[in-house]
Amino acid sequence: MSQISLTFPDGNSRDYPAGITAAEVAASIAPSLAKNAISASLDGAHIDLAWPIQNSGKIAINTMKDSAPALELIRHDLAHIMARAVQEIWPDVKVTIGPVRDQGWFYDFDRAEPFTPEDLGQIEAKMKQIIAAREPVRTEVWDRARAIAHYEAQNEPFKVELINRIPEGEDLRMYWHGDWQDLCRGPHLQNTGQVPADAFKLTHVAGAYWLGDASRPMLQRIYGVAFRNRDDLKAHMTMLEEAAKRDHRKLGKEMELFHFQEEAPGMVFWHPNGWSIYRELEAYMRRRLIRADYKEIKTPQVVDRILWEKSGHWEAYRENMFIVEVDEEGAKEKRINALKPMNCPCHVQVYNQGLKSYRDLPLRLAEFGSCHRYESSGSMHGLMRVRGFVQDDAHIFCTEDQIQAECAGFIELLSSVYKDLGFEKFDIKLSTRPDIRVGSDEIWDKAEAALAGAIEHLGLPYEVNPGDGAFYGPKLDFKLTDAIGREWQCGTFQCDFNLPDRLGAEFVAEDGHKRMPVMLHRAVLGSFERFIGILIENYAGKMPLWLAPRQIVVASIVSGADAYVNEVVQTLRKAGLRAEADTRNEKINYKVREHSVGKVPVIMAIGMKEVEERSVSVRRLDKQGSEALKLEDAVQLLCSEATPPDMR
Repeated sequence: MSQISLTFPDGNSRDYPAGITAAEVAASIAPSLAKNAISASLDGAHIDLAWPIQNSGKIAINTMKDSAPALELIRHDLAHIMARAVQEIWPDVKVTIGPVRDQGWFYDFDRAEPFTPEDLGQIEAKMKQIIAAREPVRTEVWDRARAIAHYEAQNEPFKVELINRIPEGEDLRMYWHGDWQDLCRGPHLQNTGQVPADAFKLTHVAGAYWLGDASRPMLQRIYGVAFRNRDDLKAHMTMLEEAAKRDHRKLGKEMELFHFQEEAPGMVFWHPNGWSIYRELEAYMRRRLIRADYKEIKTPQVVDRILWEKSGHWEAYRENMFIVEVDEEGAKEKRINALKPMNCPCHVQVYNQGLKSYRDLPLRLAEFGSCHRYESSGSMHGLMRVRGFVQDDAHIFCTEDQIQAECAGFIELLSSVYKDLGFEKFDIKLSTRPDIRVGSDEIWDKAEAALAGAIEHLGLPYEVNPGDGAFYGPKLDFKLTDAIGREWQCGTFQCDFNLPDRLGAEFVAEDGHKRMPVMLHRAVLGSFERFIGILIENYAGKMPLWLAPRQIVVASIVSGADAYVNEVVQTLRKAGLRAEADTRNEKINYKVREHSVGKVPVIMAIGMKEVEERSVSVRRLDKQGSEALKLEDAVQLLCSEATPPDMR
């Protein structure tokens, strides 16, 4: 039997017979390791303890102390255990797919009756019984004919379709959790008892089309969350409760910021309060861009398909584009246009006007560009995912030698903006070439190396996200962390050697020859709509004074103070503050409660004492008590607080 060499994390190597399993490797090291092992990593790939190892490589044995692989296995096994529990309770239910996702998993079922909250409780109880039984998990590789025959006999048509979608030559791996069996790539734990029974929760049910196709059957998707221990689950559930309180859709209604309606699905109707936040954020970003030497432009929203064909978007992005057909006067055929889903091809058109020299580079063109993308009705979610949005978009045209400096400058700008807006922490991911892409492997090698080199030069940590780049180039994605620990992907920096070539962008180099510039796509906020949704949730609606749509309400305690209330409001407005009067014949406590629900940061209570002293009583949102100030002192203080962070 041939031998293979396995190298361990400490650098030591051992020879083993080819075909040895990771479980046997663990046993060869120590009985305690064999007992605690849950899976292995072989040359970076996560593998099952039961899989035979045929080639030499670097190996690490994983235990429950290894967070990432442990959570993947726990959540993956729970998907299978949940599907088994459903079919044990309702044997006629058909199963489909059940992948791991952020914080947990889901599984899609074909069932005539809708699942109820009571059903979820029954499923959870059955799952705990299965876990307590500690039944073995085993795996086999089957040929295609055997697998199809098995699922046809079991009357599982969705599994048959999945098998037919798997490319010829790929292994069809079967897993058993006890007597229940599923088609799955794996890996999995070694028995059901390794799953912590007190660290998971079924959260909700939603509808989902089979394979995401609206023409296919509507299934029921059960979601669950899972962690390594009960304390982590409890912390997550507390976070979910806090997230529900911060839901921007709920707060948007309470604060009268925006709404959606069926006549324009996925398009935002901004109300005065919401539009105030939008305008303040836009003005802030415009000032930051001017200081960073960006030139602001504006490009059309409706563009002929010819440009989208040249850029490659028509082929790669057509299904997400809104098409506009126009009957041109005298034309035999309709002219086909599209609402732009992104700004980049139009920015190249601006760049192409007039001959550019190397002295003009880098050229930074920015646009608050209005874009439209078709999103399925099931994927839309308030401001977080819409069909019409505005990006804080920009494209930098530069030479290859300038990529590193431009990347560093962008990260400096992004980190400063995020800090100003209340986000101290962000992570960076480098997304590499996807399967469907334009351009040669040589160009992709160059682009990926340029981004990796730039980020490494800055000495910043990053993770590689294989295969998640744009179809035209690799990218850096920036994920910020909000006040309750959630991550949001907002900023992006993309290196593109392809689009300038496709659209004929050139510059005259120092040697007099014409060369193609590199095009850097970048955004800090991503989209104003989504980022405002994130801001609302991060601050729980209690926006910093400079962003708050209603900064100050001046409320009368008695009607005799009404004239002074109006005078105070006018004084505040002249100072540039957003102030309004509340002289209704209501008690002051009622007014304070109502404006607190509307998340007004400052409420001034005015009675006869304040009239006589020409003072104001300042109450802060969520703070006990009030502060008495002379009117001129209050104006000076609040003007300072309401100054945008970049202007202080």
